[in-house]
Amino acid sequence: MNATIDLRPAADRSETRMSWLDSRHSFSFGPHDDPDNTGHGLLIVSNDDRVAPGGGFGAHGHRDMEIVTWVLDGALEHRDSAGNEGVITPGQAQRMSAGRGIVHSEQNHADDAPVHFIQMWVVPDRTGIEPGYEQLDVSERLATGDLVPVASGRGHDGAVTINQAGAVMWAGRPPGGRTLELPDAPFVHVFVARGTVELGDRTLEAGDAARLTDAGPISITAVDAAEVIVWESDQAVRR
Repeated sequence: MNATIDLRPAADRSETRMSWLDSRHSFSFGPHDDPDNTGHGLLIVSNDDRVAPGGGFGAHGHRDMEIVTWVLDGALEHRDSAGNEGVITPGQAQRMSAGRGIVHSEQNHADDAPVHFIQMWVVPDRTGIEPGYEQLDVSERLATGDLVPVASGRGHDGAVTINQAGAVMWAGRPPGGRTLELPDAPFVHVFVARGTVELGDRTLEAGDAARLTDAGPISITAVDAAEVIVWESDQAVRR
């Protein structure tokens, strides 16, 4: 496979707008069907969601999917049919394993402020498992400005566990001028949640993404204070 770096500007994402929701989709999602844009590596959904006060996603079902949620601003409340409940805020990772089937809801926990979060789906390496939920605060490690593992199928300390040994989610909040080495993996997806970063001679702003395929060792540099979400995958989804 040839090494590629595919930049995806924020403006190119499809969008779902409702009275309570502004959602931007990095990949084919729901009615925004695009057979040429179904994911990168093992990551098949990356939705950039803003939910108004009092709004949220009512009870709905999933199965055989690893769902990781990362809040940028505000607070998000989770409830599911397995009895799990939780509220996550910036710096806290949440993982739900849908397994053989689960119903959950996600609501803005605040009455007076929107919640902004990224929700990401990764295909599991086993189907039909017991549904599960995990929530973990990684704020202290993020404060270093380094790229830290947040969700991992490889047993990284201090990360929520996903049922996919081929994937790891990393997050970083580098200050301006900090350089971060990206994972050297067959597939790497870089999403800029805040700020501006440089990838070689290319500049990525908030909402932009880069899809790296067999790119080898590579780094990004924060132009100003930034927040980045990076997924590495050892394979692509077989369809």
